[in-house]
Amino acid sequence: MEHRSISPDAQVGKVSLTVGDLPGALAFYTDVLGLSQMRVDGNSALLAAAGGEPLLELVEQPGARPRPARSTGLYHFAILVPDRWNLACVLRALVNADWPLQGASDHGVSEALYLADPDGNGIEVYRDRPREEWPRRHGQLQMATDPLDLQGVLSELDRRTAPWEGMPPATRMGHVHLHVADLQQAHGFYVDLLGFDVMQRYGASALFVSAGGYHHHIGLNTWAGIGAPPPPAGSAGLRYFTVAMPDDDTPAELAQRVTAAGVSVQEQADGWYLQDGSGNGIRLAAAGHAVG
Repeated sequence: MEHRSISPDAQVGKVSLTVGDLPGALAFYTDVLGLSQMRVDGNSALLAAAGGEPLLELVEQPGARPRPARSTGLYHFAILVPDRWNLACVLRALVNADWPLQGASDHGVSEALYLADPDGNGIEVYRDRPREEWPRRHGQLQMATDPLDLQGVLSELDRRTAPWEGMPPATRMGHVHLHVADLQQAHGFYVDLLGFDVMQRYGASALFVSAGGYHHHIGLNTWAGIGAPPPPAGSAGLRYFTVAMPDDDTPAELAQRVTAAGVSVQEQADGWYLQDGSGNGIRLAAAGHAVG
């Protein structure tokens, strides 16, 4: 079957998470990570970069426990900051809050910090290098996982004396990375059906796909175990992530194609909801509605 690429303008939009304690999660995301509250309504909250687009929805389920290690679900969502200075400001905020880093990597295409929220949801905060600097071999993208020069990042703080006022408006959701049960099945869903393009493979255990030549909008791995089950109902973790499409017609067309392939799709006022073969939730929405 001929590969039919998704719109090159497709991006990852708002990510929705289940958390066990909404006040505690809000304190972390605002006081430590520098996001702003757009709306708090009962057991849910919407968070954004200051003056920017919504990035996260938090939905409280009291007592929700972290996703079991050997289950599908969220590996991390990734917040893309506009430059290295903002990455340095996030790093300083984490240090000042004594919040533990789980990793810090130079991927060639980007520089990234890794951590988790109070519910164990994985987070990456990163900045991209210009596309012309991305490493390639024989025309193929070559992302790496090298140690991040933390002192080099922090030295950016000496270049600008303005105070950091939290995540700036240009901040957006850069990508998501998911645990899946079967990589071949995930390829069939995200590449053959949804139309994302393969950018890089890591052996037989990970796959990175994107729209429009980006290094990756979605990472897929079987590191939780081949055949891993979905997490138990009521677990903290991913409710859905949004695939933001360029206009009102495009997500509807994609939803029709997915339905025709036998995948269950629910149409709601704010988009089309479905799950991949590993139970990971996805929302298809037009860009103007993809963040609400």
